[in-house]
Amino acid sequence: MVDFSSMKLMRGYYAPNRFETELFDCEVVGRIPEDLRGAFYRMHLDWFYPPAFPDEASLSADGYISMFRFGDGAVDYRGRFVRTERFELQRKARRQLYGYYRNPFTDEEAVRDPDRPWRRTTANTTPVIIGGRLYATKEDGPPYRIDPNTLETLGIEDFDGEWKSETFTAHPKVDPVTGETIAFGYEATGLCSKDVFLCIFDRDGKIRNEIRFEVPYTSMIHDIAITPTHVIFPGSSMVTSMERLKEGRKHWGWDRTVPAWYGIVRRDGDGSDLRWFFGPERSLVHTANAWNEDEETIVLDMPMASGNTWPFFEDIHGGAFQMHDNTIRRLTFDLRANSDRVEEDLLFDLPVTSFTRIDERFLGHRNRYIFVQYADGSRPFSATLPNDPRAQPNNSIARFDLEDRSRTSWWAGESHVVQEPTFVPRAGSTQEGDGYLLATVHNLAERRAELAIVDAADMGEIGRVVLPFRNAPQVHGTWAAETMLPLE
Repeated sequence: MVDFSSMKLMRGYYAPNRFETELFDCEVVGRIPEDLRGAFYRMHLDWFYPPAFPDEASLSADGYISMFRFGDGAVDYRGRFVRTERFELQRKARRQLYGYYRNPFTDEEAVRDPDRPWRRTTANTTPVIIGGRLYATKEDGPPYRIDPNTLETLGIEDFDGEWKSETFTAHPKVDPVTGETIAFGYEATGLCSKDVFLCIFDRDGKIRNEIRFEVPYTSMIHDIAITPTHVIFPGSSMVTSMERLKEGRKHWGWDRTVPAWYGIVRRDGDGSDLRWFFGPERSLVHTANAWNEDEETIVLDMPMASGNTWPFFEDIHGGAFQMHDNTIRRLTFDLRANSDRVEEDLLFDLPVTSFTRIDERFLGHRNRYIFVQYADGSRPFSATLPNDPRAQPNNSIARFDLEDRSRTSWWAGESHVVQEPTFVPRAGSTQEGDGYLLATVHNLAERRAELAIVDAADMGEIGRVVLPFRNAPQVHGTWAAETMLPLE
């Protein structure tokens, strides 16, 4: 009998597309708002060759970038693999060459290079725009520049030699007032290092300030939050070490005995004012928003869980995995206090994913709305999913109102799984939340991808773009108005 164990992540819900395509004038159900003019980019996890190990993290899949191009009430689609060094070497070999997520010691000898682990990045997480250029990013390596029209890979970016970190975040933040981009790299000087490089880019994509510091212990820093004055770095109870990598284990392990930590540093400083705050065991992945309550008080809203949310990262103490729910909570940091403890409040008790998004025109300032997908168990769900906590049927998007603590929801359908929503402002409007949500929907019954367009003001559906094929799972999406990139 044929052993399909190595194909675990290549079947069913996780089956990759493994093809590049373009589609002119996509089918539309409902309508496309006339003021939606620009491009919606998404990064996908799309295995070109099966992983080396059946228990591999899906985070190692090859990067695939797609684009929905909007204009004149119509939509075109294009999708291509990111031609990373890793992707090209595997294509040449016609097989998988790389081992566990972020562990070069498990790679085949021909590509094994622990001194330059950034070379094995798949650039599969977030489409990022800096200085009028488009990049495919992933936190374990440098960004790859992408042609915004053809999606051709143009090569690794080092920002004129000024980017000194071996890694680059998948979640830089753009200040909506100054136009600056705040970006960072962790494990910046090599595997398991505690070094973090923080850089401030001006509107033209030039680095104008760099801050370097060390974290209390090496942990996943997937996202940050910003205020007009500060940057907040959240680190969860995830740990690593060179010893575990040399033993052939996955990069991360969960340690419930260590606290979560939060580093806060001034954007315009040299790092000498860096403050550390600590809280209980937490899974911290994405932030929602932060702001200055006053000159010495910072507030941060984000989804978080009280334990491990990563099924493919083991408990280092041998505990069995149990999925912990994310809920949206508020953290308050008093920079005047002598205490290093953080104040934490529950905002909403509804379990949600960690993929929170806001109207980014209010990034760094007190905002009213948070958008996030979640599983609404009160709705019918007729599709079949594998028994895997990575594939929960997130069938709805919630709009949380932080002023009156209410929730308004949109439901994708009874055989549908919805991905992260992205907010697009309505043309000419300055009111928070006045715009559209773009969200990819997997129609499991029809085995196809759909892009839902939802009115963010009332959470009513406007239309859907229908693709006559499946998409591999999306990670993050980014909207580019026609003024942001040289779109054709």
